[in-house]
Amino acid sequence: IKEYQDFLSTGRSELQKEDDGPSVIVQSSKPSNVLALTDAIIGLGQGDDIVLNPSDTLPDTLGDRSSYPIYIALPPYELKEFIQNLNDEWKSRAEDFVFFSGGKVCGVVEPVLREFGMCRDSMTQVVVGFSTPAPGTGLGGATKKPEDLSCMIGQDTRGEEKWAGETQSCGKWNAAVASRLDDNGIRCKTVFYREWRRAMWERAVFDCVFNVVGSVREEKTDIADVAMFYELEASDMMWELVNNLRGGLAVTLIYGFEDRLFSIAEMRGKDDICELPVEMFDYSQNVFPGTNLMLKEYQNYAKDRCGLLQGVDVPPVPSQID
Repeated sequence: IKEYQDFLSTGRSELQKEDDGPSVIVQSSKPSNVLALTDAIIGLGQGDDIVLNPSDTLPDTLGDRSSYPIYIALPPYELKEFIQNLNDEWKSRAEDFVFFSGGKVCGVVEPVLREFGMCRDSMTQVVVGFSTPAPGTGLGGATKKPEDLSCMIGQDTRGEEKWAGETQSCGKWNAAVASRLDDNGIRCKTVFYREWRRAMWERAVFDCVFNVVGSVREEKTDIADVAMFYELEASDMMWELVNNLRGGLAVTLIYGFEDRLFSIAEMRGKDDICELPVEMFDYSQNVFPGTNLMLKEYQNYAKDRCGLLQGVDVPPVPSQID
């Protein structure tokens, strides 16, 4: 609310746009954990970004700026350790951090950020709505750059275009993020934190539901197949999660979320094989409040009958709890 009040006090009719510029991209110091997100951010820039590991020293200036975006392209399972071990230099620049959520690579990082007081209006966060090419394919004149994954799904009652799956950003550097993406033909909506949070959890529902419903099949199943052949299962699970988000986290998704999520699956889900990576379980599947009976049944079936999620402490189905 304060962020919105501050915006109104400026007298502007829309959020101020900022030009993109040289930025820092923080990647894992473990080569096996370097994400495709790193190459995606570099590929969207102008070739003047620098890539650092968490143990490196931040530059005093980049280009002609003493303040610049610091893109945190770490896997979510390294994020807590990264924040815990920030030295004074990095802590002083925390307001410039840019965190990512959404998709199989980034997942849900809200619980980690909230633990350290980083879920606030000024913190820049991005819901990813663009592709992340395999590492090495987005650098220095390479053949493949990130592509927009948003979908135009019709028009509203006023005749304006309706979109699903678009990238959304909030916080201090939201406009710089949008500028970088816009320059590459990728839609990016700049919003306030409360609206961004709804979009993030909507994407989380998509990532969780379609992947778990598709992963329990005997044959490899892609996201589009789930929308076409297992619509009722996916819909029932969506509503289970959405109802518990409202009660557990006070998050109410915008009307029409089901239509938007199925549209993304149908229009962008071909050949996107459903999967349940072990390392992402606590950042994609095990992030929703409430009992979620149906979700837990599918997760346990995936582990016990499909050989997936081995080594993961999957929460038991409520009826199995003594």
